[in-house]
Amino acid sequence: MSKTKNRPVDEISGTETTGHLWDGITELDTPLPRWWLILLYASIVWALIYWVFMPALPLLTSYTPGLRNHSDRANVARDLAALEARRAPFADKLQNASLTEIESDPSLQEFALAAGASVFGDNCATCHGSGAAGAKGFPNLNDDVWLWGGSLDEIAHTLKVGIRSTHPETRYSAMPAYGRDGLLTPEQIQDVTEHVLKLSGQDHDAGAAGRGQATFLEQCSACHGETGLGDRLQGAPRLNDADWLYGGSREEIRAQITNAQAGVMPAWEARLTPAMLKAVAVYVHARGGGE
Repeated sequence: MSKTKNRPVDEISGTETTGHLWDGITELDTPLPRWWLILLYASIVWALIYWVFMPALPLLTSYTPGLRNHSDRANVARDLAALEARRAPFADKLQNASLTEIESDPSLQEFALAAGASVFGDNCATCHGSGAAGAKGFPNLNDDVWLWGGSLDEIAHTLKVGIRSTHPETRYSAMPAYGRDGLLTPEQIQDVTEHVLKLSGQDHDAGAAGRGQATFLEQCSACHGETGLGDRLQGAPRLNDADWLYGGSREEIRAQITNAQAGVMPAWEARLTPAMLKAVAVYVHARGGGE
């Protein structure tokens, strides 16, 4: 290995080394490519220019605005204000119109549907799904099965007060947990399960269903009706169809009778403007299941 200016030079590559040696291995001191250095210095210059012209340094309560005085926050606020100004004529009309008037005005209904879709996506889709098809424990809003009624007024009221929410006028229903609270024995719960399977037209144990009918009439019919038709005034679902909020298998029905699951929907009156409430009510009603 030769030396240049008191620095060793690797004989194979002809590159100077750092002088470090470890276990017979020397470290080359390969210079950076010129193009790389040019890009590095250019980026430093660009950063300094950006620093001068654009917001860059955070301060205790604000930041340096730069010579351009640029602010994305101010731009967004300006754009939102312009958007609200463009929407204002329809928004004011929507807020002052009744639900019936909205449906009878094609242009206003079109605006309500567009606004309602946006409100639904931001606030309701998390539970009911982006297509409003629901999921286990969250109702499908595209069909004609409604716990509290599917007319435009009923949907609007449900949105306003919520279900089992903190609103003083909230929709409220409570099914007893017949197994967890010891109201029925496991055998009685199994018999009622078979009776519910019979009501919904599913395979069932006829003997158990016969025994369960008496218990059903005594414990369940006040809300669900003697034939399982349900009661919208109480938010009690039908049990004689194929639509199930928590599942319609034997195991799922038995689990619901035992533990009585119940969902909660917020009251949107305090979270949305009257116009937004009307818009999302019109949107949900128009999904296909509205009455």
